[in-house]
Amino acid sequence: MLPTRPDPQTGSAPAPPVAGRPDSLRLSLRVFLLVCGLSTLVFTLITWQVVTDGPLLGVDERASHALVHPDRMSELLSDLGNGQVAVPLLALVAVYVAWRGRTTGMGRWGLPPIAATVLMALVPAIIVPLKEWTARHGTPVVPPGGGYYPSGHTATAAIAYGSAALLLLPWLRSARARLTLLATCAALVLGVSFGLVRRGYHWPLDVVASWCLCTVLLSSLWLVLNRGSRRRRPTRPNARLRAGAQSPEDFGATS
Repeated sequence: MLPTRPDPQTGSAPAPPVAGRPDSLRLSLRVFLLVCGLSTLVFTLITWQVVTDGPLLGVDERASHALVHPDRMSELLSDLGNGQVAVPLLALVAVYVAWRGRTTGMGRWGLPPIAATVLMALVPAIIVPLKEWTARHGTPVVPPGGGYYPSGHTATAAIAYGSAALLLLPWLRSARARLTLLATCAALVLGVSFGLVRRGYHWPLDVVASWCLCTVLLSSLWLVLNRGSRRRRPTRPNARLRAGAQSPEDFGATS
């Protein structure tokens, strides 16, 4: 390494050059495209099998017959995917995150809650036409009729709980807290999914298709929030910040 000469004006040595960091935005886009591409491929394959009554449905029906066992626990788990349960929870988290962003003086503090709310509103606009188009019949446990593909309860749970987790992640201080939040979100969605299949409300592929669809939607929300967080900075001094409260960027830097 070549010796560094002191600055003739200050007498101190200049700071060493910092190695170039990878473009995190470009990396985020690559991850987004990869995840969305794989999820879209699987969703397209399942939908094609449902529409054409393909051989994969035979495997799906045999798996359902082996898993179906209606009981009180499966009923309670499936109820966690009801809009009356999942949507109010997301609304509470959105209000809390908006309040935290406003009180800490963050710029564009309303972007994350609004983006999550819009995504939640898009769920029925996407799921209902798919149900009408595919017109898949239900399991022998439910009344005759179509419109079971994809699973609306699974989609509601995944978007509501997943969006809530994405909103809260920047405000958590430690990696352990973030992992706990993500694990709780995953457990809720898996619990709803298991309850729906166990109760017989949906075929397994109905649930898997909703997973794929919601992966694309949540990945889009993650990308929006990830890009938006780079532009949000405190817009004014705040007593809470002076007292030690931190912004989402500070949390990410200290954990």
